[in-house]
Amino acid sequence: MNAPVDGPVMAVRDLEVAFPSEAGRVSAVRGIDLDVYPGRTLGIVGESGSGKSVTAMAIMGLLPDYAAVSGSIILGGRELLGLDDTRMSKVRGREIGMVFQDPLSSLTPIFSVGTQIVEALRVHQDMGKHAAWERATELMDLVGIPNARARARSFPHEFSGGMRQRVVIAIAIANSPRLIIADEPTTALDVTVQAQILDVLRLAQAETGAALILVTHDLGVVAGIADEVMVMYAGKAVETASADELFAEPRMPYTIGLLGAVPRIDVTERRPLVPITGTPPSMLNLPAGCPFRLRCPLATSRCAQDEPELMAVPTAIVGAHSSACVRAHAIIGGLIDDAEIYPRSPFPTVPVVVPREQRAAVLELTNVHKTFPLFKGTILKRRVGSVHAVAGVDLDVREGESVGLVGESGCGKTSTLLEIMNLRPPEHGSIRVAGVDVAEIRGRAQKRDVRHTLQMVFQDPMGALDPRLTVADILAEPLTAMGERDQRVIGERVEELMALVGLDPAHSDRFPAAFSGGQRQRIGIARALATNPALVVLDEPVSALDVSIQAGVLNLLNDLKATLGLSYLFVAHDLAVVRHICDRVAVMYLGRIVEIGSVDDLFDSPQHPYTQALLSAVPVPDPKVERARERMILRDEPPSPTDSLPGCGFAPRCPLRPTLSCAERARCTGEIPRLTGDGVSDHLNACHFR
Repeated sequence: MNAPVDGPVMAVRDLEVAFPSEAGRVSAVRGIDLDVYPGRTLGIVGESGSGKSVTAMAIMGLLPDYAAVSGSIILGGRELLGLDDTRMSKVRGREIGMVFQDPLSSLTPIFSVGTQIVEALRVHQDMGKHAAWERATELMDLVGIPNARARARSFPHEFSGGMRQRVVIAIAIANSPRLIIADEPTTALDVTVQAQILDVLRLAQAETGAALILVTHDLGVVAGIADEVMVMYAGKAVETASADELFAEPRMPYTIGLLGAVPRIDVTERRPLVPITGTPPSMLNLPAGCPFRLRCPLATSRCAQDEPELMAVPTAIVGAHSSACVRAHAIIGGLIDDAEIYPRSPFPTVPVVVPREQRAAVLELTNVHKTFPLFKGTILKRRVGSVHAVAGVDLDVREGESVGLVGESGCGKTSTLLEIMNLRPPEHGSIRVAGVDVAEIRGRAQKRDVRHTLQMVFQDPMGALDPRLTVADILAEPLTAMGERDQRVIGERVEELMALVGLDPAHSDRFPAAFSGGQRQRIGIARALATNPALVVLDEPVSALDVSIQAGVLNLLNDLKATLGLSYLFVAHDLAVVRHICDRVAVMYLGRIVEIGSVDDLFDSPQHPYTQALLSAVPVPDPKVERARERMILRDEPPSPTDSLPGCGFAPRCPLRPTLSCAERARCTGEIPRLTGDGVSDHLNACHFR
């Protein structure tokens, strides 16, 4: 039975968590208080290392034995802290449901998904196997898994990421828990799948009446689903308020910095984002005073004396609002003394005198195809089909422009990049880099000459840098590969590159592990710029970074583009980032470009139903805007790329389809639409009826 409506489901008081280390005691959580109420959602946000996930794991009792946990965690009048694992196991799954970030790691690969839901039911309830299977099927149907009765026999690897997360949610709500904790449940998912999962969480909460704690770094997600928000920094809550109040009247410089660092899909003005300078402090030996003061633009001598407590501040909207800042009362509307706390100016711009169509193309793709053979068997393999990864892509990137390539996972973005970076003749069609057809490249010397004009920045900065080499060696490597042997010239260029990306040249003798994630990505960018390329290909370059660090990297990329006249091919799943940095955008679906145009045309007036669905699924970090937006949710999964569909690949999911006549539907399923436009602009889309 759920807790009374007028009382909290769970009350946490003075929660502290510390871990031993060789260097000393690491205080990961330092005195957290929170209440969660039936049917309401508490969003917990903050940078990596702020203590969000540790707080959630402490509530669940899933921290290792060596963690020192103190304070109080009361669920329905019962103290959970101090219960042994046997007694906590009766609480987990029954009274508290958990949705983890990685659904594949949450599910056992050797059991069917139905078996795992049945287990969750029978462990906590006196239920027969047949009844449990029926209930498991009902739960799978509830969370939106099609053909639930048959799919219950499937194994986790047979499901997509979004479907696996639906199964995890079904397990979490199987026993109608009082509290659901979701730890970054949408981080690894496409924006369309993210929208589906958030809808499922809302439905699950409505079905169970449970309270929900949502741990996330995505402020747009918080704006759309949370009732209350707690912002964490250095293991403590630094601001708490209702979602409406916090987004409208933030009173903590750290919160204001986080909001200013987030690119918004609904903002057309090109201004730099607001990166929060510096990095979070080490939790090993926190300095006296406010932990945020070394990064805070409002810090005074008073901030170095005592750490401010979370204190109530006047509210413009009904509801409690607390901030841990000695100057919180002077902050009004995100400003102090009517001035921006984080001042920013327009991006440096280079006037474009020459129209786009008259500028030289640094990259041209014409009808490019790529298929992968699909084999079956272990000893005697036979080909049973083909994966159509890229199916006739036409794309060009002109001098001085940034082109975004977007779409769901599996749409062919990465396969297209690999075809470009391989510098080999494509399976079908042609690829030209800086005017050179890659099919005509002969010998290593000619390939090297072309290669220096085309460089790449990867998604994972740590995985892309050799941990055994110093930064100086990493930046020198492409120079020596291009034939440079003068060590003095190489040394000067390394220093120049470090300064260019905002790093101290004196730190070039350090190894990658000594740098933060954002700094490592800057090193990756510097390495890409070493050979003075005309085109830089960026594959999800900021997806692994916190929003505050992401803002600095995006500002850097815009500055470099203006300063050096670079061209970018920018692949990302975050459409708000794409709008912020790109001039043109191409939308891919099942290996084809279904819409392409200038960033403002495509975002303000999307034509293809798939583009409209993508854009409607992107969360906006503003509760009023986010909750008033009309959603176009894609309920089904994309068709398999192994299927060679005779017509439009989007037809089975298209929201327009129910409105079409039988003849029009037949055209969609029988004729592949071509990219066409109005003949006036270069905004093209591949839909028969748009």
